[in-house]
Amino acid sequence: MSDVRYPFTAIVGMADLRLGLLLNAVSPAVGGVLVRGEKGTAKSTMVRALAGLLPSIAAVDGCRFACDPVAPDPNCPDGAHDGAEESHRPARLVELPVGVSEDRIVGSLDLERALAEGVKAYEPGLLARAHRGVLYIDEVNLLQDHVVDLLLDAAAMGRSYVEREGVSVRHAARFLLVGTMNPEEGELRPQLLDRFGLTVEIAATREPAERAEVVRRRLAYDADPAGFAARFAGDERSLAERITAARELLPSVVLTDVALRQITAVCAAFEVDGLRADIVMARTAVALAAWAGRTEVLEEDVRKAARLALPHRRRRNPFDAPGLDEEQLERTLEEHAQPEDAQPEDAEPEEQRSEGEKSGQDPEGSGPDDGGPQDDGPGPDGGGPDGGGAPAPADTPDGSAAAEPEPEAPAGGEPVPQQGRGGAPESAPVAAGDPYRTRLFKVEGTGKGAQGRRSPAETDGGHTIRARRPQGRLARLHLSATLQAAAPHQVARGRASRALLLHKDDFREQVRQGRESNLVLFVVDASGSMAARQRMTAVKGAVLSLLMDAYQRRDKIGMITFRGATAELALPPTSSVEVGAARLERLPTGGRTPLAAGLLRAHEVLRVERMRDPHRRPLLVVVTDGRATGSRDAVAKSLRAAELFTAQGVASVVLDCESGPVRLGLARTLAARLGATAVTLDELRAEGVASLVRDNRANRATTMRKAA
Repeated sequence: MSDVRYPFTAIVGMADLRLGLLLNAVSPAVGGVLVRGEKGTAKSTMVRALAGLLPSIAAVDGCRFACDPVAPDPNCPDGAHDGAEESHRPARLVELPVGVSEDRIVGSLDLERALAEGVKAYEPGLLARAHRGVLYIDEVNLLQDHVVDLLLDAAAMGRSYVEREGVSVRHAARFLLVGTMNPEEGELRPQLLDRFGLTVEIAATREPAERAEVVRRRLAYDADPAGFAARFAGDERSLAERITAARELLPSVVLTDVALRQITAVCAAFEVDGLRADIVMARTAVALAAWAGRTEVLEEDVRKAARLALPHRRRRNPFDAPGLDEEQLERTLEEHAQPEDAQPEDAEPEEQRSEGEKSGQDPEGSGPDDGGPQDDGPGPDGGGPDGGGAPAPADTPDGSAAAEPEPEAPAGGEPVPQQGRGGAPESAPVAAGDPYRTRLFKVEGTGKGAQGRRSPAETDGGHTIRARRPQGRLARLHLSATLQAAAPHQVARGRASRALLLHKDDFREQVRQGRESNLVLFVVDASGSMAARQRMTAVKGAVLSLLMDAYQRRDKIGMITFRGATAELALPPTSSVEVGAARLERLPTGGRTPLAAGLLRAHEVLRVERMRDPHRRPLLVVVTDGRATGSRDAVAKSLRAAELFTAQGVASVVLDCESGPVRLGLARTLAARLGATAVTLDELRAEGVASLVRDNRANRATTMRKAA
């Protein structure tokens, strides 16, 4: 791989990403940029190219924290720098690997030397190295949440803190923060999204000519990196000079009252949480004016700032896609384009406008797009708007296969219903019900998986449960256990003062228990017995609620669906619940119930995932009424398949979807064979469980009073 960076000015297209990076180069106070996009879109290439445009910095010679000779950090761990010599070097680009540890980021203290020798031995981390440069986090959504929190805290405060058993070190850590992510691999929490100043959505161009130019330039760079870079050297110099000029102009830019009013009005109109968005928009608008060579913020600066700073702050739940209503933005800017005392007297106040007008809808029209009447969707019987869908196939009393009726050819030459897998009639997908807070299902025992919020596990965070000898470098000292281990040997070691004599074997580290994330694998029955419209809406709402719960608890998810004659891996294990929700929304129903095939497919998926990530414990969620069909011994086959999970100790939950006056209890039988918790749709709700507990307590109290 060549040491010559790909030139920033040689990158084709991606104007929004280019602008977002340059604005942060002009004013790091903007707060960094999060780049969201599909794989293979040159996200990393552009970020690495940016570092070559940044002005060189002056640093104190020998300082590991790159202190500025003009204004050195008074708390620098390397001591005072009065009269120190200085040197110039390029701004650093520091890349953060996905599997990085907390100590590698903030630095580490040698606790053994600190206690035994009284020496504060501190080894700087990546934050110290990135000071006054660029910190680049590729696949930021794959980092553990506490690591991302730590990085964003340092970026916001401009300082890094290391605290270990009463030993404290702090140093300056100001850097341009850039994160990239592929949304298909999972989203960041809204709290973490909000900490990034700007966000940019990118996608590969669909224009053949532009794609050809991208390939042409890449091949030229690969053939001769130095020669290719030389072709763009003049453009690179000009852009670097413009960045320097904008930085110098930045303190002179005036944010007028009109521009500030527009900024706050836009943030209020889009109902963003908190005031960080207002501050970021203001800083971005000022940087835009400086980049344009102006000393006053204009409306166009506010408009561009809103497009960069607001889309990721408007999400209300994890299934919302980032975005901005352009019509609402333009309307708000126009309404507040004049000073407050110049507003027309007959202007309609914002709060008096109807909800339809605020959202861009015609109160008497058909929707925000004004595209005519909306489709009413499937009717109550699962068919078209007028109903007429075929009823769900009947099952025999013992749950075995029942012959499914062939679809009749409609009169008038109308097309027959679409045939699904296995020749089964396929009903149109129905919408999911509204999500709700669910019960907590967890894996019993103590795991060692990635930090999350579901099941008990040994983690870097959490509360201390015991002490042990260090496994590798001592990171979390257990002070009392260390003292207890050293105390019996003090006389033999010749202790002559109040100070303890510690040897390496005396040290003990903390073992902490927190919570881990799990792999939640859904096995969803999409057969004809589940096809009743209201029933499938409730089932999809339940699964959507469990997906929301998995998102909040940092789990990976996967989804297997079974219907007709086969089972399908609809969603391979991923951290993206958005993709899971989209697949669920499009899920059709109809046909037989190959429950055994669904369980066997789940067993194979878990086997493969166990090899990939042996520490991530699975939680199997089977969503079915248990009425296996397809052969005379279908129920027996499904029960034998369930025993495979029991033998491996896989934690399971069965969501019993059986309804109606006649209930066979087959889902409960399956749960017993799995060793699983069985819940109905009504019992899944957290508030339903709480209500049940309250009723039980009230009944018990009444009984006790009567007995007294």
